[in-house]
Amino acid sequence: MNLCASSFKFNFPGCRRCLRLSKPLISASFTVSLFSHQNPSSSSTAMAASISTDSSKPNQKDPWLIVGLGNPGKKYTATRHNVGFEMVDTIAEAEGIPMSSVSFKASFGKGFIGDVPVILAKPQTFMNASGESVGAIVSYYKIPLKQVVVIFDDMDLPFAKLRLLPKGGHGGHNGMKSIINHFKGNTGFPRLRIGIGRPPGKMDPAAFVLRPFTKQEREELDFTLQDGLEAMRILLLEGFDKSATFVNSAKKIEQMG
Repeated sequence: MNLCASSFKFNFPGCRRCLRLSKPLISASFTVSLFSHQNPSSSSTAMAASISTDSSKPNQKDPWLIVGLGNPGKKYTATRHNVGFEMVDTIAEAEGIPMSSVSFKASFGKGFIGDVPVILAKPQTFMNASGESVGAIVSYYKIPLKQVVVIFDDMDLPFAKLRLLPKGGHGGHNGMKSIINHFKGNTGFPRLRIGIGRPPGKMDPAAFVLRPFTKQEREELDFTLQDGLEAMRILLLEGFDKSATFVNSAKKIEQMG
């Protein structure tokens, strides 16, 4: 589906918690023109023009890609393996970014976080083939890997804990394996891991990741998603180090309590 360049009006709501930034988020309503999305068969000249930037302000106008991993379909909605989808939905709702388009084999949306252009994507290829979608988006928009954030579930983290890393391997996660393969083995991209805990007893991990959340887990996860939203805002507006500090500090405070 083609998305034509048009003007949209965004309102940026405040976070649930106070977010301390060196410069404030844009607080007033403003009109922005989204970067154009042409057919992938368009010329490379048009492609480059769609993401042109002011070289005197590096990365300020380059689009970021935030990808949440999961499986499509009602069968998998609200399961542990789909927390990446839920994180992207949380960002989209908070920042007023519609996710009604399907492009590059993904549920797809464009908008802004502050004054930074962002692409949100939820691959619809099923988890194990996520790289088909992510690789196509990165290639088409020529997005530097340092500005590609992948969000996914992690059984090696306690439930509802976050960890933001600048790079790393796939950790046995099939969605990440697929993405790294489509990046030709390059692992130098940020990732936000969301803990889903370990399966109880001798339960098959494949069955565990498809289990829904209990009421108590759901409440706890909702707070974690808000923390993840703030982490993404800080990452795009202030940089990786401040975002990682926010995530890690929150984790330490919870452990001390």
